[in-house]
Amino acid sequence: MRAARMHYASVRKLTEDLAKPLSDADATIQSMPDASPAKWHLAHTSWFFETFILRDHMPGYQPYRAEWPFLFNSYYETEGARMARAARGMLSRPSLADILDYRAVVDAAMDRAIEQLSPELLALVDLGCQHEQQHQELLLTDILHAFSLNPLECAVWPRQDTRHLADPAPVNWLDGHQGLVEIGACTTDSGAFAFDCEGPRHTALLHPHRLADRKVTNAEWVAFMADGGYDDPRLWLSDGWAWRQAQGVVAPLYWAGGANGWTSFTLSGRHPVDPAAPVCHVSFYEADAFATWAGARLPTEAEWEAAATQHDPTGGNLLDGPGDIRPRPVDNGPAFFGNVWEWTGSAYRPYPGFRAADGAIGEYNGKFMSGQCVLRGGSYATPRGHMRASYRNFFYPHHRWQFMGLRLARDGV
Repeated sequence: MRAARMHYASVRKLTEDLAKPLSDADATIQSMPDASPAKWHLAHTSWFFETFILRDHMPGYQPYRAEWPFLFNSYYETEGARMARAARGMLSRPSLADILDYRAVVDAAMDRAIEQLSPELLALVDLGCQHEQQHQELLLTDILHAFSLNPLECAVWPRQDTRHLADPAPVNWLDGHQGLVEIGACTTDSGAFAFDCEGPRHTALLHPHRLADRKVTNAEWVAFMADGGYDDPRLWLSDGWAWRQAQGVVAPLYWAGGANGWTSFTLSGRHPVDPAAPVCHVSFYEADAFATWAGARLPTEAEWEAAATQHDPTGGNLLDGPGDIRPRPVDNGPAFFGNVWEWTGSAYRPYPGFRAADGAIGEYNGKFMSGQCVLRGGSYATPRGHMRASYRNFFYPHHRWQFMGLRLARDGV
């Protein structure tokens, strides 16, 4: 019980620490339909615990505000009507202070409840904590997008070092696993958390291939751009080329060209693009075009996972707290976790034998297994300890406001 209480408290505190620099106006704005206001993230994660733990399993608990579930339900159809996602930025009230009060009430009730919960319900608390950690990263991506649209290009946190911009080390190619491999989470492991979409564990067949020992860097991406990569339809998937033309995409999101070269807007303001850091904020379409240009391809998620199981998922450039949150120069060696999420060539579909859970919790992942692509490995905004080799992130192929990059693969040995 003590460990569950401490984990719950630390997760909840980090969310509020990340939001501390924000004014009420900062926390209210919604920069696009795919993003959510910071205030909504703070409230929705509290609604999750209030609904699925306190309301459902603590007799006598009264919801904080009867009308708030309509505001802060995300996509749970079985929980009834909810506010349209694209309208979340219209919530000037409740205020940020009101939302923080709500969090405090839920936290106090949860602190009392945890002492009374069965192992099955403690597992549900763990799911809520993992869910909130996902929203911590979403909070940062959505803050970055909102601040990028302000002409003042304000920094959320100051930059903490003035490291000399260096060229990246040459890429090396690693022989990938071949033959039959086991991938996916083993959901029968006691105490090992995994989202439902990570299992069941199953066998995959891998053909001879090699993986780059590091992620693609900004320097390599600049070379792709200089070689006309954004202008050559032969490199692009049909849908990707249509998207690139319709959106006028000529560089990664948040990049801007100038007399002194390329710069990128970050959580610490606008800075020169670091050649040795991994490229970030590119869509699946861009990643696939780059891979084609480089004479390579994106790895499958099975290839990626088979390689990543040999590496520490708590290592790498992951989120430890507020501050100078940004990608760091890539490490050869290799580093499979942190810095930027890696697009794979795999569609987000159920593993053999997957079954969604009963009730509202069953809506968490399964119903999104259509039209999306898998990313692996976590980013500099993924909380440390949240990542594992079996973790499957997923977004639509045109999305790029998340912290998305890539690693290359090649067929053969």
